[in-house]
Amino acid sequence: MGAGSSSFNTAGSVHDFTVKDARGNDVELSTYKGKVLLVVNVASQCGLTNSNYTELSQLYEKYKDQGVEFLAFPCNQFAGQEPGSNEQIQEFACTRFKAEYPIFQKVNVNGDKAAPLYKFLKASKGGLFNESIKWNFTKFLVDKEGRVVKRYAPTTSPLNIENDIKKLLDLS
Repeated sequence: MGAGSSSFNTAGSVHDFTVKDARGNDVELSTYKGKVLLVVNVASQCGLTNSNYTELSQLYEKYKDQGVEFLAFPCNQFAGQEPGSNEQIQEFACTRFKAEYPIFQKVNVNGDKAAPLYKFLKASKGGLFNESIKWNFTKFLVDKEGRVVKRYAPTTSPLNIENDIKKLLDLS
């Protein structure tokens, strides 16, 4: 399950990783240098889906021209709530929620087969009980240099992250 050519042990920042887009093409995260990133593991059949996708789209629309990029990584590790193909997932997010931000190839976020990017994110900002991601819509805020600044619980509303995004954009 794609998402990362760099070893999370040797990576210095998120920018050191290469991931796969929904069509299977390599995307070097170094292309996002100088942008504030919000990295989110998403699912289309979760109780948090409607509120998260709606608010992510609202925030993205507001800040996309000011140096923000949201990176969505579908994951089916939580109660099988993202069973679709990469194409179905992209169609769902873009049609139903008007998602304009990139949606990448489905990944594992926990376990031995976790994407290297997610191993790095978790090692940078562990969660409440350890490094494991507990559910869909865990969010990681990354600064313009690719450093993980903060981790947010799945239940954290994307709109409640707005002030932290503004600080990293020097808008507050």
